[in-house]
Amino acid sequence: MVNYLIDTNFQRQIIFALIATILGLFGNAAKAEHGEQTWAQAQKSVVVVNPVWPGYDRRGFGAPKGTAPAGSGIYFSIDGAKESIFIITAAHVVTAAKSIEIIDFSGNVATAIIHAIDTRRDIAILRTELIGTGIAVRQDEPLIGSHVCALGNSFGLGTGMTCGIVSAVQRSNIGFNDIEDFIQTDAAVNPGMSGGALVDPQGRLVGLIDGIFTKEADIDAGVNFAISVPLIQQSLASQLKVGVQF
Repeated sequence: MVNYLIDTNFQRQIIFALIATILGLFGNAAKAEHGEQTWAQAQKSVVVVNPVWPGYDRRGFGAPKGTAPAGSGIYFSIDGAKESIFIITAAHVVTAAKSIEIIDFSGNVATAIIHAIDTRRDIAILRTELIGTGIAVRQDEPLIGSHVCALGNSFGLGTGMTCGIVSAVQRSNIGFNDIEDFIQTDAAVNPGMSGGALVDPQGRLVGLIDGIFTKEADIDAGVNFAISVPLIQQSLASQLKVGVQF
């Protein structure tokens, strides 16, 4: 009888230890994953980008074939300042536009102009008088399998967020741009999200949303690409080298 009681107590201790371990593991995982804090940290930096195309007077009409009538952009600052008048977006969103309108997270509307453009990497810099919050930037490469979220203007509905994981890094020779260094993600990306932000759980930028890999329809297929931070920084450095001021 005594031996039985000792064994039972020992078993209970093991069970409690296992439960504590499992709860600890889940607790740590929860802290590492995306959630409301991701949105709270990043959404103030993301804007809707509405180009007006040649031959039209209203946004949303006349976009070139294969180009969404609207897009997204991200306030950024080269010197790390909290506020900025510069917005980074995908070049294909604005290259042919005759005018550009942006809408920030509070619904404020302003005009923007193309300040610099890098068509080889599909990166454009816009300038606006509407001051915004520069996004925090993650300097190290995200790990495959780590959580990320995509913020952008999906289907022109306004800025929203979808989440997934990093599927691959350093993807190139995909065929979108002349110079490529993509982060691949399965976070849902749809037309209108080009130029939006791919962020880590802390809301730090890891990539500029750029392309959807699908040959049948222009909808999310779970294989989506964002221009990596190193390639963005390379593009900005090349702009500075030729005298562009930020």
